[in-house]
Amino acid sequence: MSDLTTPAARPANPRFSSGPCTKIPGFSLDMLSDAPLGRSHRAAVGKAKLKEAIDLTRDVLGVPADYRIGIVPASDTGAVEMALWSLLGARPVEMLAWESFGEGWVTDVVKQLKLDATVKKAPYGEIVDFATVDFDRDVVFTWNGTTSGVRVPNGDAIPANRAGLTICDATSAAFAMDLPFDKLDVVTFSWQKVLGGEGAHGVLILSPRAVERLESHAPAWPLPKIFRMTKGGKLIEGIFTGETINTPSMLCVEDYLVALKWAKGLGGLRALVARAEANAKAVRDFIAQKDWIADLAVDPATASTTSVCLKFTDARIADGAAFAKAVAKRLEKLGVALDAGAYRDAPAGLRIWCGSTVETSDVTALMPWIEWAFETEIAAQTVAA
Repeated sequence: MSDLTTPAARPANPRFSSGPCTKIPGFSLDMLSDAPLGRSHRAAVGKAKLKEAIDLTRDVLGVPADYRIGIVPASDTGAVEMALWSLLGARPVEMLAWESFGEGWVTDVVKQLKLDATVKKAPYGEIVDFATVDFDRDVVFTWNGTTSGVRVPNGDAIPANRAGLTICDATSAAFAMDLPFDKLDVVTFSWQKVLGGEGAHGVLILSPRAVERLESHAPAWPLPKIFRMTKGGKLIEGIFTGETINTPSMLCVEDYLVALKWAKGLGGLRALVARAEANAKAVRDFIAQKDWIADLAVDPATASTTSVCLKFTDARIADGAAFAKAVAKRLEKLGVALDAGAYRDAPAGLRIWCGSTVETSDVTALMPWIEWAFETEIAAQTVAA
């Protein structure tokens, strides 16, 4: 594209944000007409909607029947915080971090809860070696690094007979990757990621082992009401049947139900995983042919299929951060890729969301535009010099 002519095709949907993510294909506000607006979430109709959301979550994700699923406040962050504040302190803790959100959980555990945790970190583009992890401790980690473009490839390294709990932030993995629930005691996510739902609500999934911990362990620190999942030493079962701790948005719940039904209609989890994998492959097939852009993920085995992070590698780039921002700005100005810049704490580059609500045809159409924006910015940099 040395002549800098713009590509002929454009993505039909330019929304490549990593959260909130693009809505399901064909979405319209008319789909939300059954939302019980102006009604109490504690009324029969509200409780029924919340329970339906929990039941469909179990169905689509394949969550075991003896695991609890609750809808909680404050997005994935709220779900993770509920787990950390309520469950930790009974055993030694090991924190694993390879991107900004994992770093945030380290800060909470070490500086807020003040636990003497073992902390293991990996740089952006890599993950911690799970063979070095002591699963007799409680282990906290993200399944997919939303800001670093890497993921845990499988649960093989997690022993079935572990003594500690595994607490997994799976917010950009759930519905797009296989999660081995038998190896995970706590799973959290927000439906504003892979299913393109609206923000502010989190989902918390607990194994029987996690429930046992809740009922047998009293944290040494005060628990705000919004984090409390037990009363009198017993689990508050209502939280996991639709009786939420605080008031949810029934409009957002309806939106989630619409997305869940879309997912089930596609064929469930297998179809969702296949869509994300096809999207990520379209990006990686493109960059494999270029010498000026590369995957931030070092090992293809741990490369994300949702938050695909890219870095510019051309030696002519004088200021990597400024260059990447300029490319992302060009893509947004032309309306071909919205919100495609790297996360603020991550290495400079692009981040293309390839989750299950994205159409592969849109990813494919975007790739020539990235090349056009790169070449245009290189030319502008040369003129400025």
